[in-house]
Amino acid sequence: MDARDPELRRELDATLQTRRELGQEYDEELISSFLEKFDKRLETVVDNRLRRQAAEQQMLIARGGARASAGGASPAYPEGMGPRLLAVASLVLAVPLSAIAAVNTGLPGLLVCWAGVVGVNAVQANGFRLPFGRGRDDGRKSSGDWG
Repeated sequence: MDARDPELRRELDATLQTRRELGQEYDEELISSFLEKFDKRLETVVDNRLRRQAAEQQMLIARGGARASAGGASPAYPEGMGPRLLAVASLVLAVPLSAIAAVNTGLPGLLVCWAGVVGVNAVQANGFRLPFGRGRDDGRKSSGDWG
């Protein structure tokens, strides 16, 4: 998303003009409406980027230029993309969650919301992995595997 996205700029201008006309008593509804439009636009941009990167990865695999992972299967996403995907997803979700937390519980709710966002990203950045969900390297099934 370009920092000078004309569609988003028009939405912001319309929101500000509406605020001037209606007054401050409608701030919450106007901000909520703008954040929803911003969130949808951000999701569209992220989806497009992810699709483009997945297509590029598939082209690399089809050409035989990509290394196979340890299990012999192709990776689910490009190397290094997992942490970035989690960071982007957590920030996209943080926008509406922050609005909900701030409206319902005020500053304490907002702080808890952002502590959760920071916590999730800190755990990912430190390389924490759950001990189940994927097959073990020694060929045995872990307790989280089905079948």
